[in-house]
Amino acid sequence: MPSLAADRAHRSRLLPQRHPLPAPLLPLWLAVVVAGAAAFLMDTAYPQASVWPFAFVSVALLLLTLIGRRAGGALLIGAVYGAVFFFLLVSWTSRYLGVVPWAALASLEAALTAVAVIPIALAYRWLPRAFPGVLGRLLGLPAVVGALWVGRELLLGSWPYTGFPWARLGMTQSESPVGTLSSWVGVSGVSFLIVFFVAMLIESARMRLWRRPLALLVPSALLLVMFLTPLFPTVAAGTMRIGAAQGNGPSGYFDDREPYSIIQAQTEATEPLFGEEMDLLVWPEGGVDYDPFQDPALARRMTMITTRIDAPLLANAATSRGDEYFNTSMLWTEDGASEQTHDKRFPVPFGEYVPDRDFYYAIVPDLIGLIGREYSHGTNPPLVDVDGVAVGLAICFDVIYDEVITEGVQGGAQVLVFQTNNADFRGTDENLQQLAFARMRAIETGRSVVNISTVGTSQMISPDGTTVSSLNADEAGALLEDVELRTGLTAGVVLGPWVQQVLLWGGLGALLFGWWRARRRL
Repeated sequence: MPSLAADRAHRSRLLPQRHPLPAPLLPLWLAVVVAGAAAFLMDTAYPQASVWPFAFVSVALLLLTLIGRRAGGALLIGAVYGAVFFFLLVSWTSRYLGVVPWAALASLEAALTAVAVIPIALAYRWLPRAFPGVLGRLLGLPAVVGALWVGRELLLGSWPYTGFPWARLGMTQSESPVGTLSSWVGVSGVSFLIVFFVAMLIESARMRLWRRPLALLVPSALLLVMFLTPLFPTVAAGTMRIGAAQGNGPSGYFDDREPYSIIQAQTEATEPLFGEEMDLLVWPEGGVDYDPFQDPALARRMTMITTRIDAPLLANAATSRGDEYFNTSMLWTEDGASEQTHDKRFPVPFGEYVPDRDFYYAIVPDLIGLIGREYSHGTNPPLVDVDGVAVGLAICFDVIYDEVITEGVQGGAQVLVFQTNNADFRGTDENLQQLAFARMRAIETGRSVVNISTVGTSQMISPDGTTVSSLNADEAGALLEDVELRTGLTAGVVLGPWVQQVLLWGGLGALLFGWWRARRRL
């Protein structure tokens, strides 16, 4: 007669084996400290420091804090990471309006980050039990973690209101060899590949794959792909001679100014270009004091400029149509008119308009009262035609919205012009961060970029992301270059939106499937 112990052993072999939940790698107190360090390193990966390898290190540290963590612990870790990161990254928002807008924006982004890292922590709890094999751990889990990271970026970039897609991981790589991947898979694809690679390295270490060198071929091959992939090819289509003027005028929200002082500064900065041959002159956002469609004096001055340079002027001003106001770029011609305009697609909430004004006015009436003009969202295409050459446009923060860039390039743009006004952020990292995004757009689209600011820094950037010429911040000056034109769409432009959707829904779907399969294996 079998013993009781033997009977229990026999029954245990017949029952499905349990896969215990992984324990956290770090105690919670240490994980919080490490998350804060990860946030600091991630901020350092962005300009001004631009130490792009720190982005990889930061991702690794954050993922290590989430492994084995329950939802509550992940929420705390995400809140600490988000708060430290965003309070550092967007500190420039306090330049003129003080701590309230800064604290509000950073706290909101931190709260969203805290919620959005919970699925990543759950992936580390569920997927190793659902797919415990080497392929599941080495490929499946990192892929889901990378996809969920992109989903977090898409959440922050689209909600609330029009979102704030400023802090995307892929944007840290504008000066890195990894940046070229954006021309193949878009900026979100770069974010995914970085997280996928880092998560793969972590799993390789956790599974001690150095004992099986063949398994290490996978992360090694991915590393080579990330650093050696060339730019997606586009087709050279000649050149366009473009001038750009940085007036360094009093264009800040609270700057003291005399009437017409901004256009006067722009005119003086343009004077060295008088007599030079060019196809287009570009002025920055806010380079015209008032609405030239309503102000005859401004219209005459702009017509004089186009006559002196014998080329159209791409200018920008606040304009009104009926009861609506727009942030408008206009192609002004020698006949004193502009039939081609583009209105900013995404005015900045609480900067250029106030959503739910009555609600927020009741909370902070002094701040909300400063924003008197309500800009409407533009609907016209981000394109102008200059003597048969399509020029793609993005006004200020519109550079961070994929759909604006994609619409311009798919509409036939052979060169991109970004007009911005950084006067409210003098002496901060804001203009350098925005300039890095402009450089990344050049790489992603395979197009030259003219990035012109009221107060700098301004640059002309080649399709591979290198700087052709530049103007320092807080100095008036002008640029004049034969800018390379390109045609053809990169894979990053064509596939980028699809990559985002596949990663968003694929990551969530894989997480839910992993949860279902893990429960069945209990």
